[in-house]
Amino acid sequence: MMYHALMQAAERVRRKAYCPYSHFAVGAALLAEDGTIYTGCNVENGSYSLGCCAERVAFFKAVSDGRKKFQAIAICGAPEGEEPDKPCPPCGACRQVMAEFCGDDFEVVLSDRIHLLGALLPTRFKLE
Repeated sequence: MMYHALMQAAERVRRKAYCPYSHFAVGAALLAEDGTIYTGCNVENGSYSLGCCAERVAFFKAVSDGRKKFQAIAICGAPEGEEPDKPCPPCGACRQVMAEFCGDDFEVVLSDRIHLLGALLPTRFKLE
């Protein structure tokens, strides 16, 4: 039930994506441990490397609000004007940001199924 609501939140925020270069809109909805949902959409920039993925936007919003423990994230993406019909897995940078705050059992909800972060990022970087 919660995963359905999480995916719906990701789909809603996806419509706000700013993607004039790739024309690929992504939405993410992050579930904090206390039940708060933080959303994010991709935001592109003419200087391509300055854009930010939807997943990282959601995490950064949550962290800026004082949250650092999370249960799951739902992600959806598709070309602008189209409905998402395929899984949209997170990029490597987003997986590493997830790994900063979440364990291997963190759930990544895509349109095909629930994936565990440990399977998506089996050898994470850890600064020690």
